[in-house]
Amino acid sequence: MAAQEAAVSYAKERIQFGRPIADFQAIKWMLADNEIELEASKQLTLKAAWLKENNRPFSQEASMAKTYTTEAAGRVCDNAIQVHGGYGYVKEYPVERHYRDVRVTRIYEGTNQIQRIVIARNLLG
Repeated sequence: MAAQEAAVSYAKERIQFGRPIADFQAIKWMLADNEIELEASKQLTLKAAWLKENNRPFSQEASMAKTYTTEAAGRVCDNAIQVHGGYGYVKEYPVERHYRDVRVTRIYEGTNQIQRIVIARNLLG
C-alpha cells in the first residue's frame, strides 16, 4: 500500500473526538494536496514518456518529471506521516518505510540538482 492510500485508510479508521480524523479539514486538505501532487507527477511523467515514444526531444521533460515527482513523493510521505501522527514513525505502519524509501529517489538516477542543470541548460541554450 502506497503512502497516500495508507493515509486515506488510516484517516477513515482513526477516531478522535468521537469521529474519524478524515472529517477534519486539516486532514482533508493534506490528503487533497497529496492527490494533486500525485496527479501532477503522473502527467509530467506521461508527457515525457509520450515525447520519447514519438521520437521527440524529451530530456528536459524527463528531468522535470524526475525532479518534481521525487520531491512531490517526499511531500506526500511527509503528509502521510502527519496524518498518522506518532504512529507514522512506527514500523508496523507502511508510511514509515515509504518515507525512508522515497528519500533516496532524489539521489539516484541523477540527483535532482543535476536534473536542474539539465533543465536550465535546455532553457538557456
